[in-house]
Amino acid sequence: TEEEKEKKKKKKKGGGGEEVEEEEPDESMLDWWSKYFASIETMKEQLRQQEAAAAEAEEKEEMEFAEGSKGQAKNKEKSKAPKDDKKKKQQSAPELPEKKNKQKIDELKVFNKELETEFDNFEDWLHTFNLLRGKIGDNDDNATEEERIVGRFKGSICVYKVPLPDDITKEAGYDPTFGMFQGIPSNDPINVLVRVYIVRATDLHPADINGKADPYIAIKLGKTDIKDKENYISKQLNPVFGKSFDIEATFPMESMLTVAVYDWDLVGTDDLIGETKIDLENRYYSKHRATCGVSQTYSMHGYNTWRDPMKPSQILSKLCKEGKVDGPHFGPGGRVKVANRVFTGPTEIEDENGQKKQTDEHLALAVLRHWEDIPRAGCKLVPEHVETRPLLNPDKPGIEQ
Repeated sequence: TEEEKEKKKKKKKGGGGEEVEEEEPDESMLDWWSKYFASIETMKEQLRQQEAAAAEAEEKEEMEFAEGSKGQAKNKEKSKAPKDDKKKKQQSAPELPEKKNKQKIDELKVFNKELETEFDNFEDWLHTFNLLRGKIGDNDDNATEEERIVGRFKGSICVYKVPLPDDITKEAGYDPTFGMFQGIPSNDPINVLVRVYIVRATDLHPADINGKADPYIAIKLGKTDIKDKENYISKQLNPVFGKSFDIEATFPMESMLTVAVYDWDLVGTDDLIGETKIDLENRYYSKHRATCGVSQTYSMHGYNTWRDPMKPSQILSKLCKEGKVDGPHFGPGGRVKVANRVFTGPTEIEDENGQKKQTDEHLALAVLRHWEDIPRAGCKLVPEHVETRPLLNPDKPGIEQ
């Protein structure tokens, strides 16, 4: 379901962006990595601009408070400089190829944090409550909450004032006795295919005496336990993995995905460097649609092929139906109407042989990319992305590895 990054496993090369040196990037030379590196460049550019703006604001503030002692202002600037330096160094750690022209390459969104922080933990209606074992004896008093967890309850609790306010009872197709819980999926077990793409790890905590590590990936979901031991990367704290793993699972029994990085050791057992846990069920059921990110453009071939099993028009029809939204009505002249909004876009698409065909997919995608503007039912949909997650180690709580 998630990361949904297209890694051509055979093309496992660290600098997949090098081919982009010519003035006009050649479609056939581009792959997912070109897209990723172009996106990283854009993200760095935004960071630089933010830092510059922050520094400017700080300078302005210092000017305003300059009635104090001028010496202080100078000290402040001195202490500020090294910090910026550090940030820049960290930012430029991966040696990425220089870009001459970005505008041609499609990009994806690189989040420098977990997807959850951007979308309110995907708890738009499903909340997770830990079920704790009661304290039996004295030794339970100092047991951590983590140790006392015996299960998790997922659900939502809503309290209403009766009689219900008019605006709720008047809504079309709305049964007031169900209140907030309209159109919630059934509780039956469902089988899913989970596809995990692991791009790379950065600044890993050294595990060996030589100040390096030999990292490899381990993935756990339900009964599936994958250790990619033979593909460890020797003496590297910033490994580029570029791997994809497919796992079949059943919700709700198997919904907590663990992605871990281990240090390969010739002798003894391999040490855990750090791991991250992802609640797939919340993502699957979230109205933000965190199953397969919505890309910026719709294409039938090339490095940018649409990868969701559903086409944009199918997704849009489903969202409109579930949200009881009027539409979509595709009209002439590249227009589509959803609720009371009109969106425009191209109506032709080229197939692999360069033949042009009529299509509504671009229009449907234009609506999906602005779904949060649709009244009442709208919300931001997860874009095609790469997320960055901290690796944690239970032996060193709270310290990123």
